[in-house]
Amino acid sequence: MVIVFILYAIALSAALARRGYRSQAAPPGGGTRDHPARILIIGATGGTGRQLVAQALERGGAVTAFVRDPSRFQVEHPQLTVVQGDVRDYASVESAMRGHDAVLCALGHKRFFYPTRILSEGTRNILKAMDAHGVTRLVCETALGIGDGAGRFGLLYTLFVIPVVLPFYFWDKARQEQVIAASKIDYVIVRPALLTNGKKRGSYHHGPRVGSFLLTARISRADVAHFMLHQLTSDRYLRAAPGVCW
Repeated sequence: MVIVFILYAIALSAALARRGYRSQAAPPGGGTRDHPARILIIGATGGTGRQLVAQALERGGAVTAFVRDPSRFQVEHPQLTVVQGDVRDYASVESAMRGHDAVLCALGHKRFFYPTRILSEGTRNILKAMDAHGVTRLVCETALGIGDGAGRFGLLYTLFVIPVVLPFYFWDKARQEQVIAASKIDYVIVRPALLTNGKKRGSYHHGPRVGSFLLTARISRADVAHFMLHQLTSDRYLRAAPGVCW
């Protein structure tokens, strides 16, 4: 029985590797661009989303938080606009997209235990709206354990958590990456390790080979947000999917 379980976990990891986007080798340096004047943040009520909003406001410029339930987002700032909408409703995404220069996506959900396409279908609407309004830069959070990051979440996640507890969630994350990789926009897919609520360190590992095949790698949501915001002005990982962990 144990052998069957291990074989199943290995097969699922291999399937996620096939379905996810295989990131290209990033150039050692990478060009830079101006910080976007107006940023749309989707998934702003989540842990990473809240950090994205706070840190984006610190950097200056106008920020729009796209949320399903504004009552869950009690943040006020002169440069912040809160827009209610649902990523599954294209009309609300298209309306919110108008006038922005870049998109940060930290979509998540709690429907872990049955099939769902919230992440992939929501991202498809985001990309369609970006195309409609000429927005070309997307930085999207997914997770280690997908594509060439398969197995790098550590043994516990590779052999138990992903195949037993979160298989549907990771299937949809893999589909989400496929949707992005098939687009023509300038994107960066960010694959964080296990997320924590720790403080921002501003120092972490990133690239196509981060993580561990044995131990569970970790990183704070604050540092993930820090890395994602940096991708708005850096071309180092353009059209690639770097992992990020401490």
